[in-house]
Formats: sequence, C-alpha cells, structure tokens
Amino acid sequence: MAEQPDGLITIQDFVRWGASRFNAAGLFFGHGTDNAIDEAVHLVLSALHLEPGLPSGFRDCRLTPAERVAVCDLIERRIVERIPASYLSGRAWFAGLEFAVNAQVLVPRSPIAELVEAGFDPWIDSENITHVLDLCTGSGCIGIAAAVYLPEVDVDLVDISPTALEVAHRNIVRHDLADRVQTVESDLFAALSGRHYDVIVSNPPYVSRAEMDTLPAEYRNEPALGLLGGEDGLDVVLRILATAANYLTDGGILIVEVGNAAPTLEIRLPTVPFTWLEFERGGEGVFLLTQQQLLEQQMHIDEALKQ
Repeated sequence: MAEQPDGLITIQDFVRWGASRFNAAGLFFGHGTDNAIDEAVHLVLSALHLEPGLPSGFRDCRLTPAERVAVCDLIERRIVERIPASYLSGRAWFAGLEFAVNAQVLVPRSPIAELVEAGFDPWIDSENITHVLDLCTGSGCIGIAAAVYLPEVDVDLVDISPTALEVAHRNIVRHDLADRVQTVESDLFAALSGRHYDVIVSNPPYVSRAEMDTLPAEYRNEPALGLLGGEDGLDVVLRILATAANYLTDGGILIVEVGNAAPTLEIRLPTVPFTWLEFERGGEGVFLLTQQQLLEQQMHIDEALKQ
C-alpha cells in the first residue's frame, strides 16, 4: 500500500499532489496526455470511478479513506513501475470515444483519429465507403471509430495477436457494433482472401531496433509486437505496401502511420508518390496512397521488400 500523504482532502488536492510527484519523478507523458496535470486527472478520476470532464464544483469533494488508498496506489504504481496511465485505469480515448485497453495492446494515440472523425474526407467520398480494414488493429480503436463515424460501413479488425483481438472484441461489444464490425486473426492479409476494401488503414509496428533501445520506459511497457518493425522499422510496412493493392477496390485508398520511419521509407522507395498527411491537432508520419499508385509502383515496392 502506498504511503498516505497528510493534509490532502479533496479531488483537487490529490490531482495537484499527483502532478507534483510525476514531475519530480521525471515521468514521460505520451500515451493520451502530454503533461503531469492531465495524467494525474486521468488516474485520480479513474480511481474514483468518475468520468473525464468532471464539473468544476466537484473538485472540492472530499475523498473517503478507501478512495485515498485507491488514488495513492495508482499514483505510486505510475511512478515506480512506469506503466502508462491507461493500463492502470484500463481505459483510453480515441476520436472522442472510450476504449478498454490492457498491456496486450498499444495505448491509442494515433493522429489518424482526425481522418476517422472526418470520414476520411477529402481523400475519399464517405458515401462511397462500404468496407474498411483496420490492419494491425490492436485495441480496435481505429476501425471501431470508423464504424461509429460512418454508420453504414462494415469493418474488419485484423491482428496477428489473439490476445489483442480479445481486447478489440471487448470494444466492439462496448460500442454495440457486433453487427458491422468483426475481428480476424491474420498475419496481415493472409486470412483475407477474396475481400476488398475502400479504405485500408493501419498503424503497424514501425519502430527501428536502434530507436526501440532509446524509448522511455513507458513505451517499453507496451507490447513489443506492436512497436518493433525490424532493423529499420519497415519490415511490416513494406509487406503491407507490397500486397495492399490486391485488397483495395478501384479508387480505394491506403493510409499507414510510420512515424519516425518516414524518412527511411522515402529513401527506400524514392519513386513512390507518398502523400504525407497533416493534422490540426499535431502528429506526422502518416502517408496515403491510392490503389492506382500502388499498382504503378508495384515493381519498386517488390524490389525494396527483397533488400
């Protein structure tokens, strides 16, 4: 049990205390928050079974002894174990929606959320989207959000990890989408024979081995399967590029997040006309290609995959 601090009474007291401890401990914030105060709010409210956006009048509410223990234990674990806050609370937010998460999936944080909220406009007419594939789905956040924002669309959530797909299934049920969203255990496209999609979207592993060794402890507490993309980070990305055209409809688009691997990808595929997307809320390293562009560049992509 974590040590109980003297003099802390209200919700606001514990948020302030937690934020101060986080800053003093030098924690890294990058899993849904970018500062100590927001991180403390997340954990304090989660420990109290309260929702984000708590009315300001509740900040002065007093905690019971049992609640103080619960809050202090979460804050202590965040500091000592360097576990992302969402793993401690069991929940995260993506595209304005809440998702269940655990240590079997990455914490949702992709800038692709903005594209989903916009129905992938202006890159494809949302009225022409009937099938979406979320490849390397993890928690299912991208594909499930797409199903919420595009209520006529069917979505496949694909991952090689059965434990990740268990989390994705929980989120399908949470959002009452079992009639339009399904999970598929597959090594990329291996189990998708005969299926075609208007949008294929993926946040695959793209961290290089050298970068992996430098990541803060919070990232190293996430599943390496969802992060490590081989020596240069592009092993899975190139496999997706080599095959995606076969599973896209005419006029379909491929959207892939590659993060810091973007410059390396351009070096390996100098002729491919990547469209690098920009985001109002920040984020980079996400490209878009059309089916036609993929077909035209197939030879170059295949050559890069063999190297």
